[in-house]
Amino acid sequence: MQPFALNYARPAAELEVTAAYVYDSGLQLNVLGDGRIAARDHALLRELGTTTSTAGSKTHFDD
Repeated sequence: MQPFALNYARPAAELEVTAAYVYDSGLQLNVLGDGRIAARDHALLRELGTTTSTAGSKTHFDD
């Protein structure tokens, strides 16, 4: 027997997103392409709201 909800469930659409920052394991912070710490870029934070690290827990914020 198939649960009722599975009749209407659809896979989430995957968005193609490119982050403006990358994780630097030496600093243990997200950094911009020019080496600046992403959490100090106020324009980036206004746009994204946060710079979530992908190195560990998805709930870890380094800003």
